[in-house]
Amino acid sequence: MRRFFFSIALLFTFSGLANAQDSAYANWQVNVKPEAPGKYIVSYKAAIKPGWHLYAFVSKPDDIEGIVVRLRDSSVKASAPQVMGNPIQIDDPIFEKQIPIAQDSVVFTQQIELPEGHEKLLKANMEYFVGNGQEFLPEKHQLTLALDEGNITSAAGITQLKISSINLDNPLSGCGEAPQKESNIFTIFLLGFLGGLIALLTPCVFPMIPLTVSFFTKKATSRKVGIKNAFLYGFFIFLIYVLLSVPFHFIDKLNPEILNNISTNVYLNVAFFVIFIIFAFSFFGFYEIGLPSSFSNKADSKANSGKAIGIFFMALTLAIVSFSCTGPILGSLLAGSLSSDGGAMQLSSGMAGFGLALALPFALFALFPNWLHSLPKSGGWLSTVKIVLGFLELALAFKFLSNADLVSHWGILKREIFIGIWVFIGALLTLYLFGIIKFKHEGPVNKISWGRKITGLLVAAFTLYLLPGLTDTQWANLKLISGFPPPLYYSVYAKPSECLLGLNCTHSYEEGLEMAKRENKPMLIDFTGYACVNCRRMEENVWTDPEVYKMMLNHFIVVSLYVDDKKQLPASQQFTYTAADGSQKEIITVGNKWATFQTENFKNNAQPLYAIIDTSERLVSHPVPYTPDAEKYLEWLKCAVETFGKK
Repeated sequence: MRRFFFSIALLFTFSGLANAQDSAYANWQVNVKPEAPGKYIVSYKAAIKPGWHLYAFVSKPDDIEGIVVRLRDSSVKASAPQVMGNPIQIDDPIFEKQIPIAQDSVVFTQQIELPEGHEKLLKANMEYFVGNGQEFLPEKHQLTLALDEGNITSAAGITQLKISSINLDNPLSGCGEAPQKESNIFTIFLLGFLGGLIALLTPCVFPMIPLTVSFFTKKATSRKVGIKNAFLYGFFIFLIYVLLSVPFHFIDKLNPEILNNISTNVYLNVAFFVIFIIFAFSFFGFYEIGLPSSFSNKADSKANSGKAIGIFFMALTLAIVSFSCTGPILGSLLAGSLSSDGGAMQLSSGMAGFGLALALPFALFALFPNWLHSLPKSGGWLSTVKIVLGFLELALAFKFLSNADLVSHWGILKREIFIGIWVFIGALLTLYLFGIIKFKHEGPVNKISWGRKITGLLVAAFTLYLLPGLTDTQWANLKLISGFPPPLYYSVYAKPSECLLGLNCTHSYEEGLEMAKRENKPMLIDFTGYACVNCRRMEENVWTDPEVYKMMLNHFIVVSLYVDDKKQLPASQQFTYTAADGSQKEIITVGNKWATFQTENFKNNAQPLYAIIDTSERLVSHPVPYTPDAEKYLEWLKCAVETFGKK
């Protein structure tokens, strides 16, 4: 019987525990009192929820350990917990016998002795079991003991993030079914395809099209064989770029949050910033960047080894020698896909689109060789395209620096500064396109083509569009580029709070629950991220809709939880989290906490994700992801408000 219930307890470990003290079955206070130099008496006191009891005492032969306190530092000596008072004997229906328990409250003490010179801040885990006659559940708390002079009280923070009352399969209402993700994957595919088309126009790739197609058509024994080889060449180009994304699928399976962690990693974003700056100046013609020549030499040496394998290595050679032009575009695709909903799958679709765009011309021109005569000849226009891409790379570089700045709270790249940099880059690009400025390696500009003039006018118009973003006015919300600049509240201008649009908000679930109970409103949980583009689009395009804004302001407590926040939690709130599946994770930063909270309760690690919780911590309606249609989002909010009013 004991083993049976112990197995059941392990199976449901932590499934009934919540995120705050008032969601636990025993709420603890810890008092630390110095007894002698290096020795302390720690007193633990708990208030037990009505209807529940705590198995505080050792019970044999049932092997109930009672309360256990495990110090993380093995060099510290600690006595076994001594429970104060006498136990209450009950006829426990779970164990079918009399068991000693504590009801209403319990107090126990422990003596701790520190080695000489040891830091007077200890971390410990408290573990015990609770029951109510029908359930037998474990609880685990993180303790931080401040062993300073005097009488200090430390609160025991609960280390569980799973809320048992959230039922994804059976919310209070049926509204808000999540849309399928395929459309988003298709969008990434199209963006990858567009990136591939842009790469075709670079000096590294464009001249290769007629040369390669001519090679296949002239070397082949027949036109049919030439077309077949050209199609095979295109397929291998497509395959190579898709294969580049395969490792990320294995990484994604190891930890569902790892791709988001990679995309918001401070060091990685700063590295991308530096790399994109280097690529930009390479595009400007100051130097050439490429993979080591040994890579291309080895691939090229095998290009003649057999038919299919030789064609594969020809495709690989193209991918390597064109890296200086395709690398920055692929880098943008990589960073954008990993930070989006879908992770590795979206990266594969983007790579597939990119590879397809690069492969198509080789197959089509082999099929219709006469089209080769209609291609413009290589010349100065390719250099112009490359320099324009350099300006775009320069602008994108600051997006990566902005990501690092936001998640680390440096405060160096506020919204207006970011937009000001883009205005400056746009102005330089406009001057370049109209021939007012030029680069040393370029020849004299005798005549500016109409295509270049039109592009210059479009860039100038876009630069003028950015100017209101430098102001503190209603026109500062640049919806056309929403998601790229920092959030509206991250401003050089003084803002009343970090609550976007002046909404009634908080960045803490615990505080949001208190506010919801106090004001009798449901919580709108906003799982977001500082580096999340679609989150900014929702905030700046959907939340600003007058009807949506009015509904959110009057009927909800908005709880914005940033899953990529790199700010470290106070030492007393850091802990090792044990998930329902038994895996463990260190909760060190604010983002660690809220990312785990999202995956544990909503089985989803994509942002944005919106969920509505009532004051009893029940799910009001189905969570919804990115919803750019303001009317649909409004309907979802109204449904939740109506359901909350009926409860």
